[in-house]
Amino acid sequence: SINGKCFDWLLISRRSCFRAGVRYYVRGIDSEGHAANFVETEQIVHYKGSKASFVQTRGSIPFFWSQRPNLKYKPKPQISKSVNHMDGFQRHFDSQIISYGKQMIVNLVNQKGSEKPLEQTFSKMVNSMANGMVRYVAFDFHKECSRMRWDRLQILLDQLADQQDE
Repeated sequence: SINGKCFDWLLISRRSCFRAGVRYYVRGIDSEGHAANFVETEQIVHYKGSKASFVQTRGSIPFFWSQRPNLKYKPKPQISKSVNHMDGFQRHFDSQIISYGKQMIVNLVNQKGSEKPLEQTFSKMVNSMANGMVRYVAFDFHKECSRMRWDRLQILLDQLADQQDE
């Protein structure tokens, strides 16, 4: 209940059975375009007979890469050099568009250090795909929100406002 108005709020998460696994051991995509640790989360609001739904998905960056555990706190990601990334990448987004429609990619990885090549490759691949149904926004979450500066999330929200309204 908010301001005396009662409504139902449902939150449902569905985890894909493809490429499930623990962090660091399972990363990237397979040849069919299934992203590792893919989860679909749906929020449903029911108020006076009306319903509204918002679906958000998350998963590993959808190209071929790995991050093998070692004695370091954060192992360095390795992007595969011996495979055509675009085939699986295209399959991934074709499937996403069929299931969910227009896509807004929000990439929260670090834009410096060992994760920088992941962000650069992802951005380059989305641009080369040139699909009007897919938009890409990179937001260096750790840099922008370091030291508990959650107010800095407003920068991201402002970048997404038009598409979110759409």
